[in-house]
Parts: sequence; structure tokens; C-alpha cells
Amino acid sequence: MRRAGLGEGVPPGNYGNYGYPNSGYSACEEENERLTESLRNKVTAIKSLSIEIGHEVKHQNKLLAEMDSQFDSTTGFLGFRST
Repeated sequence: MRRAGLGEGVPPGNYGNYGYPNSGYSACEEENERLTESLRNKVTAIKSLSIEIGHEVKHQNKLLAEMDSQFDSTTGFLGFRST
């Protein structure tokens, strides 16, 4: 089905509005692209931050495990000395 008046007056090959002259579609599409890129950048930043947090948690867990081991050996040493 062909709609009357659509695309009339649009130069051939000018598909910025997808054949809909003065429809504002191009402006909406540009705004969507801008917002999509902004969202993509935010998601990338959150992903990087979450990866960094994961690395920090692993490092802190390693330090805590080492401290626990040292406290256990100190407790054993002190318990052995007091008997």
C-alpha cells in the first residue's frame, strides 16, 4: 500500500528522514544515538569499576587470610610458651 504525499520533494538518495520530509525523525534518531552512546559509556565505566572492585576484594581476602594465619601462629606460639 502506497501512502500519498510521503517522500515527495525529497531529493533522491536523501534518506536522513527515511523518506518522511519534515517529520523530525532524523532529530529523534540523532537524540537516540546520543543517548545510546551515553548509556554505553556509563555501562562501560560501571563494568570497569566492578572489575576493579573484584580485584580489590580478592587482594583484601588474601591479606586477611595471611593475617589470620599469622594470628594463628602467634596464638600457638603464645599458648606454647605459657604452658
